[in-house]
Order: sequence, then C-alpha cells, then structure tokens
Amino acid sequence: MKLVQANIWGARLGYQVKNFLAKEAPDFACLQEIVDIKGGEAIMFLSLQEIIEDSVLKHSYMSPNFSFSLMRRRARFGNAILSRQPFTKKKTLFTRLRYLANSDFYKDKDYNVRSLQHIVTNVNGKSLHVLNHHGHHIQEHKNGDTETMRQCRLIADYIGRLSGPVILTGDFNLAPHSKSLEVLNSMLTNLSIEYGLRTTRTPLTHKKEVCDYIFVNSLIKVQNFYASDELISDHRALILEFDV
Repeated sequence: MKLVQANIWGARLGYQVKNFLAKEAPDFACLQEIVDIKGGEAIMFLSLQEIIEDSVLKHSYMSPNFSFSLMRRRARFGNAILSRQPFTKKKTLFTRLRYLANSDFYKDKDYNVRSLQHIVTNVNGKSLHVLNHHGHHIQEHKNGDTETMRQCRLIADYIGRLSGPVILTGDFNLAPHSKSLEVLNSMLTNLSIEYGLRTTRTPLTHKKEVCDYIFVNSLIKVQNFYASDELISDHRALILEFDV
C-alpha cells in the first residue's frame, strides 16, 4: 500500500498537486493546508473537491480549523485525509483552541487553531489507524515551546490508547530532535529520522529544515520511504510504501 503526506500550501499549485496524486495513485493521502469551497471552481487555488475529482481517492474526511467568506462563498481551511476505501471510524481532536467560523484574517491572525485527524479503515481484516496533524507554528524557530510540548503529549496519550497498526503523519513545525517531538519519537518510529532526510522543504522557500514526518508503530511493515522531488508546494511530499 502507499500513503502520501503533504502540506499543500493552500493548494497554490493545485494542478501540480492533482497531477502528482494521479501519478502516485496512493491508497491514502494525508494533507494539510487544504481549502474546501462549495459552489464552483475556486480562485487562485484548487479546492478539495477539484483536487480529488477523477482520482482513485473516492473517500475524504475534511477537518476544518476555520471558515471564511471568499467571493460570496463559504470556504473552510484545515486538514484532510483521502482514501481509496471507506472509513470505519473518523474523528477530529482539537489540540489547540477550537473551530472558528466566520474567521477574519486581520482580527483573528493570532487565533492559531490546530487539530489531529484520526481515521480507521479495514486492511486485510485489520483495523488500520491513520492520523494527520498540522503542528503549532512558532515564527522564529522549530525548537518548540511549552505549547508544542503540551500538544505532542496530548497526541502521544491519544495514540497510546489505540490498538493495531498506526501511521501518524503531518507537518509538525518541529525539528527532528526537538524536546517536543521526542515525545513521539520515543513511542513510534520517526521515518524522517530513520531514513536520514536532510530537508522536507522545496526551492519555493528559503527554509531548509526537516519539519514533515511519518511515524509508524511496530505493526507497520515499511517497504519504502522517501521525500518526493515533485514540486507541489513549499514542502516536499513524503511517500510511504507499506504492508500491515
């Protein structure tokens, strides 16, 4: 099976994202910074529905962090998990603040909502847990703080209650060995570290750090893992090939 992890940068390069997913044909895609807008084509980016149309990923779960008005329509911004097969369970856990309706970009610019998505699907008679997170952003660095530590502990506690194969993905906005991320490194295998990734960023940003991750527990059999060179965002997409 194949899973794609990507922060798609608000789908500014929407057609590249769409073509990339068509080319890779994954079983799952865990996406951050995605926009869902109803009632026609979006402006300046592709919406969730436009990205997945004509895709093998027929099942989607959107977890908006906030909504806003755009060209007289309602747009939702957040994370999404896409899948070839249906979900047997889906849940959103807010890790910082709560969903904000009718957001104002100027008044609410510091209202930094973060959440963890969790879906369960049946694979070979087993319940596979796939989780998707976009971590708290600190402007100055990726070393974390007390807030990122609280959120990582919350995620670790949540995952600790799950049984079966687990895949945790996301742009965590944290350095690989930051104290906050070590909370998750200590309980799951961090493939970005395991495979020695040197950056998960692209030439569309001056930043060079590793901040995107796929974690797995011992019940996931990793066949291959790498960062794609396809330009779809200011973040590189991560590709996991695996069995359970």
